[in-house]
Amino acid sequence: MTDPVSIIILLGGFAVLMALKVPVAFALALSAFASAWYFGSGTAHFPIIVQRLVSGITPFNFMAIPFFIIAGNLMGEGGIGKRMIDLADALVGRVRGGLAMVNVLSSKFFGTVSGSVVADTSALGTIMIPMMEKQGYDKEFATANTVTSSIVGLLIPPSHNMIIFAMAAGGGVSIAALFLAGIIPAIVLGIGLMIVSYIISVRKRYPKGKKYTFKDTLRLLWDGFLGLLTIVIIVGGITSGMFTATEASVIAVIYAFIITFFVYREIPLSRFWHIMKKSVRTVAMVMAIIAASSAFGYMMTILRVPDMATSAILAITDNPWIILLLINVILLVLGLVMDMAPMILITTPILLPVATEVVGMHPVQFGIVLLLNLGISLITPPVGTVLFVGCSIGRTKIESVIKPLLPYYFVMILVLLLITFVPMISMWLPDFFL
Repeated sequence: MTDPVSIIILLGGFAVLMALKVPVAFALALSAFASAWYFGSGTAHFPIIVQRLVSGITPFNFMAIPFFIIAGNLMGEGGIGKRMIDLADALVGRVRGGLAMVNVLSSKFFGTVSGSVVADTSALGTIMIPMMEKQGYDKEFATANTVTSSIVGLLIPPSHNMIIFAMAAGGGVSIAALFLAGIIPAIVLGIGLMIVSYIISVRKRYPKGKKYTFKDTLRLLWDGFLGLLTIVIIVGGITSGMFTATEASVIAVIYAFIITFFVYREIPLSRFWHIMKKSVRTVAMVMAIIAASSAFGYMMTILRVPDMATSAILAITDNPWIILLLINVILLVLGLVMDMAPMILITTPILLPVATEVVGMHPVQFGIVLLLNLGISLITPPVGTVLFVGCSIGRTKIESVIKPLLPYYFVMILVLLLITFVPMISMWLPDFFL
């Protein structure tokens, strides 16, 4: 049943609460309760909303999220970041602007163990930005290079945002397929960012990196391989059917614990308690948003907001190419004012039916398009979380970083269009293995 006033209360209330800087989880829950109050003429819908708050975080697959977060924090604190940088430096650091390309390649490597863009920016940025400044790079360019490189990690498994999308899509999307689908787009995006970094570095005469001997390269490869083995265990185990995504997350924690405290041994075992507390804070925040988004999504469904969105888009055009462009524009614009997890949970039920039923896009491909769209938004003002983190680490102002970011924006939009209109880029690996 459609009720325009209830819809205004739901969506308008959320927008007002966000403008008032109310935490996202509270803004979602309060607007859902307010809309339910009006729609049900009282508290009739309240028990269902409360049920949704609880049931929203009970699916078994969601257990993978806290375990992947713990595994990422273990590897991030245990010295894996420095090893990834050293390995990337040995592989690509010798060319002009090599350190900028090292930044991109390190983010690819680190994304396989962290699954978090903010963790990537924090862990690698604290090392890479000062290092690049010391070698003569502008700190604004170093910051822009770091934050854009971090976006690559969104598309590389194990990304907990992929798990959130799989659940928001109704649980019918394979997490293993999503993990595989992100690999080639991540490689394409990484190559694009490295080309931009090289061109800028040549124009600005940034320095070349040092050359490593073959023996040193092999040593660094072995040292970094233990961390990179995480993705082999996770993706290989899931695609082979040895274990589910949730079981893979538990194995990743055990593996990360052993590598961190008994192989690398850069931090004492007593540090484990601090890592767990940090992980619990992150998990609590993510799960609160998921729970509130479930209640919000329930109200959108009974108010038929997804159907209205489909009708509105079809009223503009029925051309599949134009519809896909509209979806990208909508995601990019909404991403400017909202953080990633709530965006996935709110927009997926609305836009996924348009993409799959009207255009014929595969849900897995749509998931990758959605993630890259929202990843670009993470480094775009005014809400760009990763941009704020990067500027804080680089001790620079956001307005100073926008100009160096422009060539990177161009490449990211180009890659976004490629994966939107060329399904094979994201679907080849899932089709081949699954």
